Amino acid sequence: MGQITLYLDEETEARLKVAVKESGLSQSRWVAELIREKTARQWPQSVKVMAGAWADLPTAEEVRAVLASPRTRRGSLFECMCWIPAR
Repeated sequence: MGQITLYLDEETEARLKVAVKESGLSQSRWVAELIREKTARQWPQSVKVMAGAWADLPTAEEVRAVLASPRTRRGSLFECMCWIPAR
C-alpha cells in the first residue's frame, strides 16, 4: 500500500479536519476516497440518476443544431439556447 506526505497550509488543514470529522472517516480514508472520486473514469452514480430529470432540457442534437446555426456566431450561447423550441 502506497504512502504519501501532504504539506497543507493552516486553512486547508482546518478545512480537511472539518470534512473528515463530518464524514466519520479517518484522514487517510477520506483523502483516498477523494483521490478515487477525482480520478474516476465514469460519472458518479449521483450524476447518472439525474439523467432525464429535466424534461425541458434540450437534447444533444438540439444543442448541436443551435451551435451550427449562423445566429450562434452573432450571439451568446445562452441567447442561442433560448431559440430552441419548446417540446
